[in-house]
Amino acid sequence: MEFLSEYGLFLAKTITIVAATLIVMAAAVANAMRQKKEGKGNIVVTHLNEEFDQYRDEIRKAVEDEGTFKQVAKAERKKRKQEQKAKKKAGDTGDERKRLYVIDFNGDPKASQTDGLRHAITAVLSMARKGKDEVLLRLESPGGMVHAYGLAASQLHRVRSHDIPLTICIDKVAASGGYMMACVGNTLVAAPFAYIGSIGVLLQMPNFNRLLKQKNVDFEMVTAGEYKRTLTMFGENTEKGRAKIQEEIQEVHNLFKDFIRESRPGMDVDKLATGETWQGTRAKELGLVDEIGTSDERIVSACADADVYLVAWEKKRNIADKLGNVMESALDSTLLRWLGRSNSKDELIS
Repeated sequence: MEFLSEYGLFLAKTITIVAATLIVMAAAVANAMRQKKEGKGNIVVTHLNEEFDQYRDEIRKAVEDEGTFKQVAKAERKKRKQEQKAKKKAGDTGDERKRLYVIDFNGDPKASQTDGLRHAITAVLSMARKGKDEVLLRLESPGGMVHAYGLAASQLHRVRSHDIPLTICIDKVAASGGYMMACVGNTLVAAPFAYIGSIGVLLQMPNFNRLLKQKNVDFEMVTAGEYKRTLTMFGENTEKGRAKIQEEIQEVHNLFKDFIRESRPGMDVDKLATGETWQGTRAKELGLVDEIGTSDERIVSACADADVYLVAWEKKRNIADKLGNVMESALDSTLLRWLGRSNSKDELIS
């Protein structure tokens, strides 16, 4: 038994070392390949009308008897053929039908999806027709870095500058930088309980200077320029430095408010730029949004008289990326199982 125990321990260590080595190698290869092929990808277009028709047919097939289902399907096919024949006879190529282009943006602190947004908008603008087509952005973001969200908002301005109507739908949250993006839209639509606003700016960082002093550790920093560094994580911060950073943050806040005034001239920005958030219904009363509703309602309704396309930019994933993701998922699952076993049945895991 002692031999089996030692062998089991040796085997566990070996597996752990091999797994860790493979993960590191996969991560290194994935990173190298990612840098080599950065930016490469392709536009993926989904015709949502057809997708919704498939949903309906699946439900109909489940709830109706087979005979009725076949009759209805046959009648619809016949109707579509007749409509296409009539359009062809009248010389209508179908170009007159409105198109709605749907783009998704799920924001993080770095607004990482801005690159994909840029590609999607470029693709849409190559086909969108003035006076006929429209763009709908499904936006979800709690905000983040000012410069990153400023760039994302600038991408949306490209749609406005081409005289293409832009509708922004907020189902969950558009706060801070997310609301900066939302303001660019011609029409803002928010779900009743979506969080809207947070028109403010903040900067926060820890300071370890007192801890370093306790450990007799000196921190040296050499700069050129009075305000090259105002607040630091390790140095002793001064009231002058704090005052300067407060001035800079206030300037960014003023730029934020000016941006909103330009985008939504009827809104009382000074009253609402307090950093507070409001839920959709209250946000409409205050003028932060124009309508109450969900993106699903807008898209499904548009399918009645328009061709609706979901446009997305997808980066190409090589084998190393996929291997890295698989190993990462496996490691996460293993750690979660171990965590679950280490807790008693009376404890909750969050």
